[in-house]
Amino acid sequence: MYKRYYKNFIRYCSTKSKDEIRVRFAPSPTGYLHLGGLRTALYNFFFARKHSGKFILRIEDTDQSRVVEDASKQLYNDLVWSGIVIDEGPNIGGSYGPYVQSERIDLYREQVKTLLNNNTAYYCFCTSKRLELLRKEAVRTRQTPKYDNRCRYLNKDEVSKRLKNGESYCIRFKLSPDIQEFHDLIYGHISYDVTLIEGDPIIMKTEGFPTYHFANVVDDHFMKISHVLRGIEWQVSTTKHLMMYRAFGWDPPVYGHLPLLLNADGTKLSKRQGDIQISHYKNTGILSQALVNFITSSGGGFDKDLVRNVKPKCYSMDELIQQFDVSQIKASSGKLKPDRLEEFNRLDIQRLLQNPNEELVLIEQLRKLIRDAVLAKNADATLMTETSYIRGILTWAIDRITKVSDLISKDFMFLWIMPNYDNDLGVEHQQILSKTYRILINEAKLNDWSKDNISDVLRTTAKEIDFPYNRLMKLLRNVLSGLKEGPSVAEMMLILGKENTIHRLKVYLEKTTK
Repeated sequence: MYKRYYKNFIRYCSTKSKDEIRVRFAPSPTGYLHLGGLRTALYNFFFARKHSGKFILRIEDTDQSRVVEDASKQLYNDLVWSGIVIDEGPNIGGSYGPYVQSERIDLYREQVKTLLNNNTAYYCFCTSKRLELLRKEAVRTRQTPKYDNRCRYLNKDEVSKRLKNGESYCIRFKLSPDIQEFHDLIYGHISYDVTLIEGDPIIMKTEGFPTYHFANVVDDHFMKISHVLRGIEWQVSTTKHLMMYRAFGWDPPVYGHLPLLLNADGTKLSKRQGDIQISHYKNTGILSQALVNFITSSGGGFDKDLVRNVKPKCYSMDELIQQFDVSQIKASSGKLKPDRLEEFNRLDIQRLLQNPNEELVLIEQLRKLIRDAVLAKNADATLMTETSYIRGILTWAIDRITKVSDLISKDFMFLWIMPNYDNDLGVEHQQILSKTYRILINEAKLNDWSKDNISDVLRTTAKEIDFPYNRLMKLLRNVLSGLKEGPSVAEMMLILGKENTIHRLKVYLEKTTK
């Protein structure tokens, strides 16, 4: 009975008027975006796009003491890099701005008067010293530390007197002991009495800034947020938020709380982990869509998760949007699987190469990496950066690399720049290479520059010039790449191309002959 009701509830929430679907991602700029935050943003974005809704970015910076400089800008850049399209937000605008909380202070101060006037909020004059004594006493007696609501019972005359005397105060919201119930899109029926674990919360701090809980409710209402998808850590606060909605006489949004995203060993993700920040992945060569697939591969929420034993695939944003179903999100915590990340990255390179427009972006990315890696050390270097050549390298390397940046490692640098020909291999070896050079130029079979034809010609050449095949391969590898190990010489010549192969032999012979 309950399961049927819950499914109907999900269906109702997901098929409300399209104009009403408005979700928000509201990070605090106290640090940089990490995997957990990006997962929340992505699921909101998928939900909005699935139902033709709007995705709003809101910066919650009321805790000014913890704001990190440039964090807001970096958050925005990381979201855009990840493929999320922001419909309303800072620097974008919209009908319900401003979208930075510190720019909405007048609204909060005006709205708190409503709660003071209808007696659902009150002035609190308790000092920090008194609050600390309350906390210590609770710890000593093994009770839950919480405010004792002392100022809640001050009469109007006492309050007026203290305000006239200029006493410092904050404003608290009156929690009611009744059990608040709501349906969580992911966890189903939720109900509990929040007064068992906390006293009346502060909603307006002494310095005149709102707390998270109050500003959150006010902003969601005035920005017409229809659905709130946020981390499970906020579920305990939802009943408190619902009380505030009731105090204002407003309709609350529909809530859904996302389960924890854990490390592979089951530990919680921490901001102290430098390797979970989005900037870390960007800087280490992980493609955005690979990271999106990595994050969404843990915890459910997509049709792809219902199919067993399918070949791994890196899905596009449009595919993920179409597959997304909030009712399929698992209530249990999801563990990240690091071994999948590089495989998703390889698959995404493969996916991009199949799309002409995206392929060009990938090619330009590699071209820039090549220039940065080589020209910084040798400004006069001549680089192999033609589009057709880079495309061929990417296609050849797809099963050999997991990141585009792998192609500028020492082992692959020969692809982009000729080796240093300062070392003379000796007269005998020059003669051997000279004979080989002439054969390669004149061999009609090599008009079809295939790996099999190259191998056949190289073996025939070794016999014709009466020189051991293995030694010839060693000489050619040295001249063509400067490496002692690597792909077979035939494969190396194939990927370099006929013109480039012959050119490198010619340059070597000219330099060593002189």
